[in-house]
Amino acid sequence: MTPVHFSFTSAFILGLMGLAFHRTHLLSALLCLEGMMLSLFIALALWALQFESLGFSAAPMLLLAFSACEASAGLALLVATARTHGTDHLQNLNLLQC
Repeated sequence: MTPVHFSFTSAFILGLMGLAFHRTHLLSALLCLEGMMLSLFIALALWALQFESLGFSAAPMLLLAFSACEASAGLALLVATARTHGTDHLQNLNLLQC
């Protein structure tokens, strides 16, 4: 495994571990998801450059567009949660209550 592949793999694993083990605030969970998406974007872009495939070069831009939509939806949920509950602690949110 080259150092470049190791760095992107470790960045993805760190984001996944942060999402799994440190879920106190909604904002920290969203940041971990965004870090995972950015590491996937960079890995996919370098993979397309490494194989020099022109047909596959649009995939990283499509992933980046989806991650931007995911980030905007997450921030909208964060604002709505902060307005209704007053905090973004995940332990205080009960999805069974309205």
